[in-house]
Amino acid sequence: MSIKIIDVRTIAEFQDGHVAGSINIPLSEIQSRVNELKEMEGELILCCASGNRSGQAAAYLNSIGITCRNGGSWLDLR
Repeated sequence: MSIKIIDVRTIAEFQDGHVAGSINIPLSEIQSRVNELKEMEGELILCCASGNRSGQAAAYLNSIGITCRNGGSWLDLR
């Protein structure tokens, strides 16, 4: 099974450093990019700076039927 890491930090934060191969979808864009997330294959793991924003995004996505989990800080996923 493949894993997709979704980094929900801002574009500027993502550009300062991120997990290799991760995809940047800022928290503010999660709702508008739901269809893109639905089409992704594999396990979705969300991350951010501390786990707070990724936790919010994971809770929302799981509530609408997109299975994912909060990976916490992107630094822990490197």
